[in-house]
Amino acid sequence: MNSTNSSTDRIIEIPRFYGSLSLMLKKFDKYARQDAFAGSTVEEFESWKKESRETLKELLGLKYMEDCPLEPRLEERITLEGGIVREKVLIQVEPDTWMPMYILIPPKKNEEKPLCFLALPGHQGAGKYSVAGCYEIPAVMDKIKFFNYDYGMQLVRRGYVALCPDCRGFGERRDEKKQTPGSETDFMTSSCFHLAHMAEPIGETVAGMCTWDAMRLIDYVYERGEWDTDNLGAVGFSGGGMQVLWLAALDERIKRCIISGYLYGYKDSLMILNGNCNCNYVPHLWEHFDMGDIASLIAPRPVAFQSCRDDHLNGPRGLDNVYEQLEVVQKAYRLYDDGSYPLHDIREGGHCWHEEVLDRFLADGEEQA
Repeated sequence: MNSTNSSTDRIIEIPRFYGSLSLMLKKFDKYARQDAFAGSTVEEFESWKKESRETLKELLGLKYMEDCPLEPRLEERITLEGGIVREKVLIQVEPDTWMPMYILIPPKKNEEKPLCFLALPGHQGAGKYSVAGCYEIPAVMDKIKFFNYDYGMQLVRRGYVALCPDCRGFGERRDEKKQTPGSETDFMTSSCFHLAHMAEPIGETVAGMCTWDAMRLIDYVYERGEWDTDNLGAVGFSGGGMQVLWLAALDERIKRCIISGYLYGYKDSLMILNGNCNCNYVPHLWEHFDMGDIASLIAPRPVAFQSCRDDHLNGPRGLDNVYEQLEVVQKAYRLYDDGSYPLHDIREGGHCWHEEVLDRFLADGEEQA
């Protein structure tokens, strides 16, 4: 064997390693979740909610985000099969920082304002292109088939307006290191790694950027004025679920939401499984809250969580890691004497979106409206 191709000829085997995980897990147990809710009444919870939101905004670096006029620009308007209109719109989320989106609009059925959902993208789907159902792009179509990723199109087919944006680092918003012409990998993935390395040293975070931009997207919905804002919803899978979690926790203009593939304890899923995307990591977050604490800030608004039984992101303990966080959320909802929410939709298989939750959740929401 040629020694230049043989790793065993060029290195030595190390019989014992001295890594840091064991100590870090002990530190997690020692320092984590210091600001979890410890009260027992709605009044105490509402006070905790207000304080916790301010803490989370500080951790996300939202104080560094800069407001500006939206200056919406309509770049394209086409009619798809079935009379669905697809607009391409740009809005300015910070000075000279733009968010492209596809807006899917169903055929008008009556004079009432149509219901509206933000459909926020996760990873490996090229941002808005998978969520909005751009089936004509072969690499996108592969991911739609694999993850059932076109939930924006699934919403519009059910009669809802769906706003499908590129979040930062995705699609047309990829940063320089992910703009290689002709690279399918760059096209389908994101520049979250590079964004995090730019943002964190100045006090910002990728999660904070995405949360801010989603808030600006809500501003656009209100400014446009064509759709029902009293029942404004948000849906996201995987990294899109992460965005919906943060957005709904911090902005009560989101009246109902579905979070798929993103409810689990941080220790198992982001410390033991410590190779996840940079957008998941917020400095000092774990000192204050676990994911269930953040999700409980959505109470008492309607929310559904979707989990897949064999989703590797649940961590080594599987759904047990999910149930622990769900119990934190359920405790908050029980304070409001309503057992309707949160819904927990469990599906078989690995990390994937399952659209059946839409029919269950939307039908339930319409009955209560």
